[in-house]
Amino acid sequence: MHKVPVALQLYSVRDDLSADFRGTLEKVKAMGYDGVEFAGLYGYTPSQIREMCGEIGLVPISAHVPYAEMTADPEKVLGDYAAIGCSYVAVPYMDEPYRPGTDGFPQVIETIRMLGQVAKDKGMTLLYHNHDFEFVKIPAQGGTSAYGLDVLYNSVPADLLQTELDTCWVNVAGESPVAYLEKYAGRAPVVHLKDFVMSGKKPAKLYALIGIDDGAQEESNGGAFEFRPNGYGAQDIPAIIDASIRAGAQWLVVEQDNPSMGKSPMECAKMSMDYLNTLDF
Repeated sequence: MHKVPVALQLYSVRDDLSADFRGTLEKVKAMGYDGVEFAGLYGYTPSQIREMCGEIGLVPISAHVPYAEMTADPEKVLGDYAAIGCSYVAVPYMDEPYRPGTDGFPQVIETIRMLGQVAKDKGMTLLYHNHDFEFVKIPAQGGTSAYGLDVLYNSVPADLLQTELDTCWVNVAGESPVAYLEKYAGRAPVVHLKDFVMSGKKPAKLYALIGIDDGAQEESNGGAFEFRPNGYGAQDIPAIIDASIRAGAQWLVVEQDNPSMGKSPMECAKMSMDYLNTLDF
């Protein structure tokens, strides 16, 4: 048994969940995962989800909830995830008009502050799950500049917002996942373990790989990118786990946006867990 429990971000097996929700959760548990992080409830009520997780033996640690959904009705939406028993709820992705460097970003900071307070009032902690587009320099305090991700964390107090560092996207942005975990030690309760391979220049239409058309034009000299099961890509997973533990991580979350290596999503999820079981942590 690992010293730090491991969960699966269920977006990784979304098609399986659509076909057989409970059966998929049972298989995830059988693979050895301790918990799950939701990305949608597939028509089930919070009480049904809570009961199902309890019966199967999975901890519903967190959920990725679209920013627009949370802001539309914070009390109800966050209340639903509190009713499931989630300890955390995460802002998973920002559409172009709300990203760092846009006119909408200052309002995003204030809205996240509000969402963090609502989550706190309901006994949960708000997280922010980064991609690589937060790693753009924008004006910061004192006339300096900093990455948008750091501006966000410097602007919202830690009791209202914690990190959910996605170590793949940190690396894709050109930064060290280990260094970023060290930077946010004490503020990194949930860490995404995600492996990948990339050759050549970062593809322009990178988010098309996760089903999002961000309007970017494909570049002829763009490189090849592929998500991989943990331990099968370019990431130094043992070093990332060690840094996560030193940073105070309470959960490690496996995520693979798309399957690869000719394997199904469920096979990839099992490959990640089988690999993690070879490590001593």
